[in-house]
Order: sequence, then structure tokens, then C-alpha cells
Amino acid sequence: MDRFVVISGCSGGGKSTLLAELGRRGHAVVEEPGRRIVKLELESGGQALPWVDGPAFARRAIAMALADRAAAEARPGWVFFDRGLVDAASALQHMTGEPALETHARPHPYHRRVFLTPPWPEIYGTDPERRHGVDAALEEYERLLVDYPALGYEVVILPKASVAERAEFVLGLL
Repeated sequence: MDRFVVISGCSGGGKSTLLAELGRRGHAVVEEPGRRIVKLELESGGQALPWVDGPAFARRAIAMALADRAAAEARPGWVFFDRGLVDAASALQHMTGEPALETHARPHPYHRRVFLTPPWPEIYGTDPERRHGVDAALEEYERLLVDYPALGYEVVILPKASVAERAEFVLGLL
């Protein structure tokens, strides 16, 4: 879908803040599957958590990302995704060796241009839903820098700038 735009990249790099700004400007946004899953699992005492059962967590994120894409088809205009299917498939493939990128991500494309937040240690923080440290965030970022282009996406690194400047940057490139 050419109107489905992924904002991905390094954890703690300002993705959610940027998506909130894009939403404030009237664009449809889809919250990160991983955060929703962690919240649900913590509330229910579930085990599909990245620090308990990473593959189960990634499989749930793939299922949620597919449902998010299907639901977004009814929304007009640009739809911005906080992470999504490629991120979840990349994680599953990394953990298990399954060809998840080919099986799940390739058949369900997003806009050819993907925006990645670079590592930004000065604003990185943990919380109950983000327990991994900066090293794990950097490892994931490096993996995404390889996996998105391998699927044919053009990766655009977001500038370390104010949220308003980042939103203008994204909208200007689209």
C-alpha cells in the first residue's frame, strides 16, 4: 500500500513522539504492536513478552501488524505505522532462523520509503514496556538497516531535530 508509511528505527529514538505529532496534524496513526502486546501480557500475566518468550512475542506482533494493515485499508490518506510487520518478522527471523521476512513481510508491502529514527542515547529511556537497554536497541537498529533494504525499501534516516521539524521532513519527502 503506497499510503502506508512505516516509522521505525532505534528504540527510544522518538518514534512515538513523531507519530503523535503526525496524528495531531490529522493523519491516521497506528500504535506499535509490541507496546500493545507487552501491556496486554503484563495485565493478564501472559508469557508472550520479549524478555520471557521472544518468539511468541514476535509471532503475536506479526499477527497484530497484519490485522493493523487490514484495518488501515479503510482509512483515507496517509497512514503512519509505529513499527509494524517488517520489524516483527525481522525479530522472529533473527531469533529462530525462520524465513519470516519472506513469508510474512514481503507479501504485505508498505510505502517504498521507510523512515528510521537513529540511535539517540540522550533521549533513550526504559519503562515497564521497554526494559531492554541501549545495546539491544542498537543491535535491533543495525538489523533493521539491513532488513528493510533487503526487501526493497528505501531507508531514510530521520534527523535529530525537534518533533515539528521531523514531521515536516517526513511529510516533505512523501
